[in-house]
Amino acid sequence: MTMNDVRLLDRVAERILVKWLQRQGHPDARSTGGLQSFGGRAVDITYSRQGSPVRVKVKADPYFGIDQRKVADRALAFYRSDAAAFAFEAVANAATREPGWIFETSADEIYYYYLALGQTIEEIAALAGEPDEVFFSELAVDRDELVILPVGSTRGWFESAYERYTPRPVMSGGVSAWYRLVPRGDIERNVAGVRGVGPIFASLTA
Repeated sequence: MTMNDVRLLDRVAERILVKWLQRQGHPDARSTGGLQSFGGRAVDITYSRQGSPVRVKVKADPYFGIDQRKVADRALAFYRSDAAAFAFEAVANAATREPGWIFETSADEIYYYYLALGQTIEEIAALAGEPDEVFFSELAVDRDELVILPVGSTRGWFESAYERYTPRPVMSGGVSAWYRLVPRGDIERNVAGVRGVGPIFASLTA
Protein backbone atom coordinates (compact mmCIF):
# COMPACT_ATOMS: atom_id res chain seq x y z
CA MET A 1 0.00 0.00 0.00
CA THR A 2 1.50 3.32 -1.06
CA MET A 3 1.36 6.67 0.70
CA ASN A 4 -1.22 7.80 -1.85
CA ASP A 5 -3.35 4.77 -1.01
CA VAL A 6 -3.16 5.55 2.70
CA ARG A 7 -4.15 9.15 2.04
CA LEU A 8 -7.09 7.99 -0.07
CA LEU A 9 -8.38 5.78 2.75
CA ASP A 10 -7.95 8.67 5.18
CA ARG A 11 -9.85 11.03 2.86
CA VAL A 12 -12.72 8.55 2.57
CA ALA A 13 -12.84 8.06 6.33
CA GLU A 14 -12.74 11.79 7.03
CA ARG A 15 -15.57 12.43 4.58
CA ILE A 16 -17.73 9.79 6.28
CA LEU A 17 -16.90 11.07 9.75
CA VAL A 18 -17.55 14.72 8.91
CA LYS A 19 -20.95 13.77 7.51
CA TRP A 20 -21.70 11.70 10.60
CA LEU A 21 -20.73 14.55 12.93
CA GLN A 22 -22.95 16.94 11.01
CA ARG A 23 -25.83 14.47 11.36
CA GLN A 24 -25.08 14.31 15.09
CA GLY A 25 -25.79 18.03 15.44
CA HIS A 26 -22.37 19.54 14.67
CA PRO A 27 -22.95 21.47 11.40
CA ASP A 28 -19.54 23.17 11.65
CA ALA A 29 -17.64 19.86 11.42
CA ARG A 30 -15.05 19.98 8.65
CA SER A 31 -11.79 18.44 7.52
CA THR A 32 -8.60 20.40 8.14
CA GLY A 33 -6.98 19.16 4.93
CA GLY A 34 -3.87 18.47 6.99
CA LEU A 35 -3.23 22.16 7.62
CA GLN A 36 -1.61 22.70 11.01
CA SER A 37 -2.70 26.33 11.00
CA PHE A 38 -6.30 25.14 10.83
CA GLY A 39 -6.43 22.34 13.38
CA GLY A 40 -2.98 21.76 14.85
CA ARG A 41 -0.43 18.98 14.47
CA ALA A 42 -1.91 15.65 13.32
CA VAL A 43 -5.49 16.97 13.51
CA ASP A 44 -7.86 15.92 10.72
CA ILE A 45 -11.32 17.23 11.73
CA THR A 46 -12.53 20.10 13.87
CA TYR A 47 -16.00 20.84 15.21
CA SER A 48 -17.69 22.54 18.16
CA ARG A 49 -19.33 20.81 21.10
CA GLN A 50 -21.34 22.90 23.52
CA GLY A 51 -19.53 25.99 22.30
CA SER A 52 -16.03 24.56 22.71
CA PRO A 53 -13.73 23.51 19.86
CA VAL A 54 -12.92 19.82 19.52
CA ARG A 55 -9.95 18.55 17.50
CA VAL A 56 -9.98 15.03 16.07
CA LYS A 57 -7.22 12.75 14.82
CA VAL A 58 -8.65 10.19 12.38
CA LYS A 59 -7.08 6.73 12.10
CA ALA A 60 -8.66 4.65 9.33
CA ASP A 61 -7.99 0.92 9.61
CA PRO A 62 -8.96 -1.52 6.82
CA TYR A 63 -8.04 -4.60 8.89
CA PHE A 64 -11.69 -5.29 9.65
CA GLY A 65 -12.88 -7.69 6.95
CA ILE A 66 -14.54 -11.02 7.70
CA ASP A 67 -15.36 -12.29 4.19
CA GLN A 68 -12.36 -14.50 3.46
CA ARG A 69 -12.94 -14.42 -0.31
CA LYS A 70 -12.56 -10.64 -0.27
CA VAL A 71 -9.61 -10.81 2.11
CA ALA A 72 -7.86 -13.08 -0.40
CA ASP A 73 -8.57 -10.71 -3.29
CA ARG A 74 -5.43 -8.56 -3.47
CA ALA A 75 -7.25 -6.03 -5.67
CA LEU A 76 -9.25 -5.04 -2.59
CA ALA A 77 -6.46 -3.19 -0.79
CA PHE A 78 -8.81 -1.75 1.83
CA TYR A 79 -10.33 -5.10 2.77
CA ARG A 80 -7.93 -6.93 5.06
CA SER A 81 -8.62 -9.59 7.67
CA ASP A 82 -9.91 -8.35 11.03
CA ALA A 83 -6.86 -7.95 13.30
CA ALA A 84 -8.87 -7.17 16.48
CA ALA A 85 -6.27 -4.54 17.37
CA PHE A 86 -5.49 -0.85 17.39
CA ALA A 87 -2.47 0.21 15.33
CA PHE A 88 -0.65 3.19 16.83
CA GLU A 89 2.24 4.91 15.06
CA ALA A 90 5.06 5.11 17.61
CA VAL A 91 7.81 6.26 15.19
CA ALA A 92 6.88 8.22 12.06
CA ASN A 93 10.30 7.94 10.42
CA ALA A 94 12.74 5.21 11.40
CA ALA A 95 15.71 7.13 9.97
CA THR A 96 15.11 10.40 11.83
CA ARG A 97 13.33 8.84 14.84
CA GLU A 98 10.53 11.39 14.46
CA PRO A 99 7.79 10.48 16.98
CA GLY A 100 4.60 9.02 15.60
CA TRP A 101 1.21 10.67 15.66
CA ILE A 102 0.17 8.96 18.90
CA PHE A 103 2.82 11.06 20.67
CA GLU A 104 2.64 14.20 18.52
CA THR A 105 -1.02 14.86 17.84
CA SER A 106 -2.56 17.98 19.37
CA ALA A 107 -6.04 16.49 18.97
CA ASP A 108 -8.46 16.01 21.84
CA GLU A 109 -9.87 12.73 20.53
CA ILE A 110 -8.84 9.89 18.25
CA TYR A 111 -11.58 8.67 15.93
CA TYR A 112 -10.38 5.16 15.28
CA TYR A 113 -12.44 4.05 12.31
CA TYR A 114 -12.40 0.43 11.21
CA LEU A 115 -13.47 0.45 7.55
CA ALA A 116 -13.53 -2.56 5.21
CA LEU A 117 -14.23 -1.52 1.61
CA GLY A 118 -15.22 -4.02 -1.06
CA GLN A 119 -13.97 -2.03 -4.07
CA THR A 120 -10.65 -1.50 -5.80
CA ILE A 121 -8.51 1.54 -5.15
CA GLU A 122 -9.32 2.85 -8.62
CA GLU A 123 -13.07 2.59 -8.00
CA ILE A 124 -12.77 4.28 -4.60
CA ALA A 125 -10.57 7.06 -6.00
CA ALA A 126 -13.18 7.77 -8.66
CA LEU A 127 -15.96 7.94 -6.06
CA ALA A 128 -13.88 10.29 -3.88
CA GLY A 129 -14.31 12.98 -6.51
CA GLU A 130 -18.07 12.58 -6.75
CA PRO A 131 -20.74 14.64 -4.91
CA ASP A 132 -22.21 13.27 -1.69
CA GLU A 133 -25.27 11.68 -3.26
CA VAL A 134 -23.05 9.51 -5.47
CA PHE A 135 -20.24 8.93 -2.96
CA PHE A 136 -22.49 7.74 -0.15
CA SER A 137 -24.81 5.68 -2.33
CA GLU A 138 -22.10 3.82 -4.24
CA LEU A 139 -19.27 3.36 -1.73
CA ALA A 140 -19.15 -0.35 -0.86
CA VAL A 141 -18.69 -0.32 2.91
CA ASP A 142 -18.90 -3.97 3.88
CA ARG A 143 -18.19 -3.40 7.56
CA ASP A 144 -17.38 -0.39 9.73
CA GLU A 145 -17.06 0.58 13.37
CA LEU A 146 -16.12 3.83 15.08
CA VAL A 147 -14.27 3.86 18.39
CA ILE A 148 -13.53 7.21 20.06
CA LEU A 149 -10.46 7.38 22.31
CA PRO A 150 -9.49 10.38 24.47
CA VAL A 151 -5.98 11.41 23.49
CA GLY A 152 -4.76 12.21 27.01
CA SER A 153 -5.51 8.89 28.70
CA THR A 154 -4.69 6.84 25.58
CA ARG A 155 -1.30 8.47 25.14
CA GLY A 156 -0.56 8.29 28.87
CA TRP A 157 -1.18 4.55 29.00
CA PHE A 158 0.57 3.89 25.68
CA GLU A 159 3.71 5.75 26.76
CA SER A 160 4.04 3.40 29.73
CA ALA A 161 3.07 0.20 27.92
CA TYR A 162 4.04 0.33 24.24
CA GLU A 163 7.35 -1.52 24.65
CA ARG A 164 5.36 -4.64 25.58
CA TYR A 165 4.11 -4.84 22.01
CA THR A 166 6.17 -5.98 19.04
CA PRO A 167 7.08 -3.13 16.65
CA ARG A 168 5.80 -3.56 13.11
CA PRO A 169 7.46 -1.72 10.20
CA VAL A 170 5.16 0.02 7.74
CA MET A 171 6.53 1.42 4.49
CA SER A 172 4.75 4.51 3.17
CA GLY A 173 6.15 6.58 0.34
CA GLY A 174 9.66 5.24 0.83
CA VAL A 175 9.64 6.09 4.54
CA SER A 176 9.69 3.35 7.15
CA ALA A 177 7.44 3.99 10.15
CA TRP A 178 7.03 1.77 13.20
CA TYR A 179 3.65 0.81 14.57
CA ARG A 180 2.61 -1.12 17.64
CA LEU A 181 -0.44 -3.36 17.39
CA VAL A 182 -2.36 -3.30 20.65
CA PRO A 183 -5.17 -5.83 21.19
CA ARG A 184 -8.51 -4.11 21.56
CA GLY A 185 -9.10 -5.68 24.94
CA ASP A 186 -5.91 -4.15 26.35
CA ILE A 187 -7.10 -0.64 25.43
CA GLU A 188 -10.62 -1.23 26.68
CA ARG A 189 -9.36 -2.50 30.05
CA ASN A 190 -6.67 0.11 30.63
CA VAL A 191 -7.79 3.39 29.06
CA ALA A 192 -10.55 5.39 30.69
CA GLY A 193 -13.15 7.11 28.55
CA VAL A 194 -13.08 4.89 25.45
CA ARG A 195 -16.42 5.03 23.63
CA GLY A 196 -17.55 2.35 21.24
CA VAL A 197 -19.93 4.04 18.81
CA GLY A 198 -20.36 1.08 16.45
CA PRO A 199 -21.27 1.14 12.75
CA ILE A 200 -22.09 4.59 11.39
CA PHE A 201 -22.05 4.40 7.59
CA ALA A 202 -25.50 2.81 7.20
CA SER A 203 -27.08 5.72 9.09
CA LEU A 204 -25.78 8.13 6.43
CA THR A 205 -27.40 6.30 3.54
CA ALA A 206 -30.84 5.73 5.10
